[in-house]
Amino acid sequence: MDIQKAATALMEAENEKKPIAPFTSSTEEISVDDAYKIQLYQIRHKVENGAEIVGKKIGLTSKAMQEMLNVTEPDYGHILNDMIYGDGELISLNKFIQPRIEFEIAFVLKKDLKGPGVTMKDVIDATDHVVPALEIIDSRIKDWQIKFEDTVADNGSSAGAIIGKTTAKLDDLDLSEVGMTVYRNGEFLDSAFGSAVMGHPAEAVAWLANALGSYGISLNAGEVILSGALSKAIPIEDGDTFTAEFKHIGAVTATFKK
Repeated sequence: MDIQKAATALMEAENEKKPIAPFTSSTEEISVDDAYKIQLYQIRHKVENGAEIVGKKIGLTSKAMQEMLNVTEPDYGHILNDMIYGDGELISLNKFIQPRIEFEIAFVLKKDLKGPGVTMKDVIDATDHVVPALEIIDSRIKDWQIKFEDTVADNGSSAGAIIGKTTAKLDDLDLSEVGMTVYRNGEFLDSAFGSAVMGHPAEAVAWLANALGSYGISLNAGEVILSGALSKAIPIEDGDTFTAEFKHIGAVTATFKK
């Protein structure tokens, strides 16, 4: 697998809004390690051209999302500063190709975490606070015809994050029992509990720290870590407003227009 060629193809697809065929459909073999190298090549290129890494995202943590993509393990991606949106912001759909939205709990770290050996307790100790979050996922792969290696190469299919204004400390708060209710255009859409994410969202963050550790990458103090979707991703349509309300944490909203 030509890492530079594959990474360039994904960046061109993102810039031109023209998705490409899945890597897994080509005659050339792609391994999971190749896929992460393709992702990291793009991130290095963007950072060299002025972008800043402000966080990481974990994907495919819930059974709902794993079943959607027929995979059995999580993946991850990087969050750059130009991918962050504020609570209640009006977001242009013209920035994306085929966007969907996910509803998540985000961790803001006060200490670095680097694997191997990171535990859920380490994550809780390293967390300053959690916030409600929405993740915009998008695929630079045509028609979302992705397998695990495709989404990994494509930065975990990440495209944006809406970070809520309200914050909560983890003292006496069991995230596995936090209930979430989601509304689209004011109407009930879905509900779930934090336990949908690997039993506890902090377990997902520990998994991420350990997975990244094998590439020499750490989760850094001040970063925002999206811990994974509590429920299925929803396609975004012109004019949609989504609100996710989390018990004890708060709510976050975003509106999308062409």
